[in-house]
Amino acid sequence: QVQLVETGGKLVQIGGSLRLSCAASGRTLSTYSLGWFRQGPGKEREFVAHITWHGDTYYSDSLKGRFAISRDNVKNTVYLQMNSLEPGDTAVYFCAAIRTGDVTQEEGYEYWGQGTQVTVSS
Repeated sequence: QVQLVETGGKLVQIGGSLRLSCAASGRTLSTYSLGWFRQGPGKEREFVAHITWHGDTYYSDSLKGRFAISRDNVKNTVYLQMNSLEPGDTAVYFCAAIRTGDVTQEEGYEYWGQGTQVTVSS
């Protein structure tokens, strides 16, 4: 079992920055790597970024350059730094854990957090 708790979502202005956190726990945590997905209003959930325990990162092509994923292995926490936020970034952001499979596809993720709401407004 892996437990994931996202925090940090809030209302921000266009062009602003925000950092989301995902605190992970569980006896089998070391066998999983973590990723971020998001689901905007009326949209399907989409891949944002992923990071392995070794620090290898993967990004959605459309978000690379504005978003950055990182992790603190001591705190078992993964972060998502989001810059130059746009209204299209408005979504519920989810943290998820995967052992094997395509990290860009949600089907392979076994555990999900409850999500945190990010709203970008003028």
